[in-house]
Amino acid sequence: MTDLDARTQAKRVVGFAAVDRYVRTGMRIGLGTGSTAVWAIRRVGELLADGSLEDVAAVPTSEASAQEATECGVPLTTLDEHPRLAVTIDGADEVSPTLDLIKGGGGAHLREKVVAQASDRLVIVVDAAKLVPVLGTTFAVPVEVITMAQRPEHDYLESLGATVTLRRTADGAPFVTDEGNRILDAAFGPIDDPRALLGRLQQRAGVVEAGLFLDMASVVLVAGTADVSCGDTAAAVRELTRGS
Repeated sequence: MTDLDARTQAKRVVGFAAVDRYVRTGMRIGLGTGSTAVWAIRRVGELLADGSLEDVAAVPTSEASAQEATECGVPLTTLDEHPRLAVTIDGADEVSPTLDLIKGGGGAHLREKVVAQASDRLVIVVDAAKLVPVLGTTFAVPVEVITMAQRPEHDYLESLGATVTLRRTADGAPFVTDEGNRILDAAFGPIDDPRALLGRLQQRAGVVEAGLFLDMASVVLVAGTADVSCGDTAAAVRELTRGS
């Protein structure tokens, strides 16, 4: 895939590496959403097609990842059928030094958190640009709210000091999640105490879920932007674990 730009190649490498390192025959796995996680889906499909993997079924975290998995020949399952998963591979919008995350740039953080909580291991795949010194440095916190609570939760987030934007689609319509809700992107700037913030958000009846994933990632795989050849899944991928 020499026509891919350097950053896309890096995403491909780290997505492939996550599957090669952590997915085995017979596993039930979670499939994340986004431009890096999609490469993990494609890798699972490749390995199933050539027989390197067998008897793998996946729970997708969005309709988009479900469609990608189907197109790649990855069998799908549900948490009703398999309430415990061996591993989930997903992306992130920000990763702190303690491996806490902001997720939800793709609007799927509710399902992503449900699937992550059902997994024995959450493997996060990112490029180096997603590493930040403090959560909130470069990315707003996505807050999924029910439609009727959009205005009061907007005002509540502002009262906490955030600059709040209703997420919209390219044509200007309000973005609607797979669960039929709206997303308020709350830009707090660097967040001094993400746990306290998450607690405040979870107390609000109109808030369905926030994109703060704290103490959830088992490992983070980080790829740089070096040029890599097709099939080279062992290229420079850093593995970060909590406390490393």
